[in-house]
Amino acid sequence: MIEKEFHLGDYVVMKKPHPCGTNEWEIIRMGMDIRIKCRNCGRSVLMQRRDFEKMLKKVVQSKDAAQ
Repeated sequence: MIEKEFHLGDYVVMKKPHPCGTNEWEIIRMGMDIRIKCRNCGRSVLMQRRDFEKMLKKVVQSKDAAQ
């Protein structure tokens, strides 16, 4: 399995949208669990790393590229 590259502060697109209508998120915590924050409404979701990697579609903007 190919490991996807993502880091703290990256903007990502998930496979399923948030109930507010967007599927763009910001990674705000990493570890065994990953917390992501909705870029539209600001709510955050905590999920297991394995579930996050399964639901991740792509990295839109890397924090390193933004600087």
